[in-house]
Amino acid sequence: MPVDQSEIQELCTDAVFERGQNYYTDGRIHERRRVGDHITATVEGSKLYDVTLSLSEPNYNPSCTCPYHGSGECKHVVALLLSLSDDLPEDEGKRIDDVFEEIDSSALEAFVREELARDVGMLDRFFATFGTASGKSHDAYREDVAQLFEEHTTEYPVVTEAIDFSRFIELGERYEERECYRQAAAVYGGLVAGIDDNIELVDGAYDHYATVFSEGLDGFVESVVAANLSRSEYESFEQFLLERIESGSPIHQKQFERGLSNLRELNDE
Repeated sequence: MPVDQSEIQELCTDAVFERGQNYYTDGRIHERRRVGDHITATVEGSKLYDVTLSLSEPNYNPSCTCPYHGSGECKHVVALLLSLSDDLPEDEGKRIDDVFEEIDSSALEAFVREELARDVGMLDRFFATFGTASGKSHDAYREDVAQLFEEHTTEYPVVTEAIDFSRFIELGERYEERECYRQAAAVYGGLVAGIDDNIELVDGAYDHYATVFSEGLDGFVESVVAANLSRSEYESFEQFLLERIESGSPIHQKQFERGLSNLRELNDE
């Protein structure tokens, strides 16, 4: 059944709800797609943002690639939900099920392998969902973050908008859910190191970068503590924070000091 509009108003501020209404009526929602209870769409704001939500999750568990960090959900999520209050996209789940019933398993495996080779992000999600760990180091994730900064400085020498780092947070959370804490720590460590390496390029959306950095650092500490490491393994993660405190950006020094203090305190408990 369509989404209840009164429920949408409870998920955001009045001002955001009004902006979401304007986005919806202005026709800014594109490429709505539904597979079962999962809905995806692209919403046009100052740029195109990807919005996802689930009809079966509490409060729809939405996510958006925009840099909004205010109270409640953002206008892009509200706009999509409002579109769903009028009608739902056709469910493509049945078509997918029909294909799965007919497809040869070896052909499916070949297709998945080819797509994984084409899409690094999908490959990361594949390992996070099905593998014990990808074996990818925090340095490799740091290079992925650096690549995002590079892509955003092709025209100008600074980054004035919010880079979407959500895939790293989601990867870390997937590994944590599956108790692959070492790999989760590698993801979070690469994320915070990559941001720290490139933070001098940032000239806007400061709250966004501060929030992502804090989430990544907290995830790193929590994963290291939960990993049940040997003493030598633990010391290597502690050394990572010490090196960042000594040689990283001054902007994050106090944050890294806080992370190290929390890590030691939690590890001693």
